[in-house]
Amino acid sequence: MSDLPNPLRHGLRIGRTPEPCTVVIFGASGDLTSRKLVPALYNLARERRLPGGFSVVGFARRPWDDAQFRQVLLDGVNANSRSGAVETELWASFAEGIHYQPGSFDDPSAYARLAERLAELDQRRGTGGNRVFYLATPPEAYPDIIRQLGAHGLNQSPHGGWTRIIIEKPFGRDLASAQALNQQVLAVFEEPQVYRIDHYLGKETVQNIMVFRFANGIFEPLWDRRSVDHVQITVAENLGVEDRGGYYDHSGALRDMIQNHLMQLLALVAMEPPVSYDADAVRDEKVKVLRAIRRIRPEEVATYTVRGQYDAGSLSGRPLPGYRDERGVDPASQTETYIGLKLFVENWRWAGVPFYLRSGKALPRRVSEIAIQFKTVPTMLFAETPMHDIEPNVLAIKLQPDEGITLKFGSKVPGQPQIRPVTMDFRYGTSFGVASPEAYERLLLDCMLGDSTLFTRRDEVEASWSLITPIHQGWLASPAQPFPNYEAGSWGPTSADEFMARDGRTWRRL
Repeated sequence: MSDLPNPLRHGLRIGRTPEPCTVVIFGASGDLTSRKLVPALYNLARERRLPGGFSVVGFARRPWDDAQFRQVLLDGVNANSRSGAVETELWASFAEGIHYQPGSFDDPSAYARLAERLAELDQRRGTGGNRVFYLATPPEAYPDIIRQLGAHGLNQSPHGGWTRIIIEKPFGRDLASAQALNQQVLAVFEEPQVYRIDHYLGKETVQNIMVFRFANGIFEPLWDRRSVDHVQITVAENLGVEDRGGYYDHSGALRDMIQNHLMQLLALVAMEPPVSYDADAVRDEKVKVLRAIRRIRPEEVATYTVRGQYDAGSLSGRPLPGYRDERGVDPASQTETYIGLKLFVENWRWAGVPFYLRSGKALPRRVSEIAIQFKTVPTMLFAETPMHDIEPNVLAIKLQPDEGITLKFGSKVPGQPQIRPVTMDFRYGTSFGVASPEAYERLLLDCMLGDSTLFTRRDEVEASWSLITPIHQGWLASPAQPFPNYEAGSWGPTSADEFMARDGRTWRRL
């Protein structure tokens, strides 16, 4: 059952191709498979990053056969691949390895048939017993699938190969459920086999944070409490809940975005240099950051958090109903669609520096950004001149939609006694002339290679939930909020601006 990782001893993995293997997708009839997973695998095949004999087996309840499944995936790749319409010859070759196995997640006989199908593929396509099980299902199906995989011996390879399991978020809904799920998973699989996925970590700019910090001598000496005034991390969405109302109303922005995506970004920004670019070395440093964050006690939620829920409005010129009017949402829902937090990392590097996190739905733009605002300079040099109003320097790492990095600094206006902020810009698309790979492309490839650097470890997940759960407890004990409290198409509730104004700061205009 052991699946020890092959660590990155000397730098990044470059151009490696994994061993022949089969990817089994549970919940293969769902949107994630046709919209993200198979387009990502197709693009890897297009770039010759997949091994010979590579195979995909879809597992779901729908009574499809191989041909029907292939057609659904072909339509999905044509609609969603970053490389555009499929190349006919390439698809024909890729589709030879695509198969479908109907079955219910709790039906033991379906797993017996799956085991037979995988053994047949090992023989026919030379996949060597190497398998990735991808749980693209609702979280309530995880325990059944994991238990059945163990009961049928599918948690280990029959031919001395490797077996790995990818588990989609949400990984639990609070600390207790995350711990329980970890116990269920680790009763069947060993930790090195388990890949808890957060697609944000597959974004090119997110991966570049460590390179930017630790491969450039100019920035790392400034990356601490002596130079940094505060950090803002924003993930804004210009959509409502769409068809996810039933799920979202039991989740909310804190669980859906902060616990995983934004906490991961905070950890990467605040972490110490790892001793090597090795999966466990990197994740050790991220866990240290999460454990150093000051817990917000339930009675402190009004001081360190602000929340909102969108009302009817318009986005990009089209009307959007209020959150409580969305399908699947409780008409009296107290679920937050906007969340702002103030956190402190209580270690030597970051003591006293606030980290402001915000995320929301139905905001004017889809944008994700990490902004490091540096302390202002003493202005006595310009105190008696028209140039006394100097804006602070800001380093902004843009994650979407246009990946890149900008640095804002002050410059004198030609011919005038004025200082005006100007920016230096780096954009991935213009600098390298190639489109960045999709996050799922990188993460699927890394799993097949046995590199878990960009996946979350058990202690990392539990450390994050230990920060989030007390906030929910505090909200449950608080009076009902006056929801809805911001219009769709605005930048959130006025209380979010007041939240920052108390500290003499403002949210960045994006």
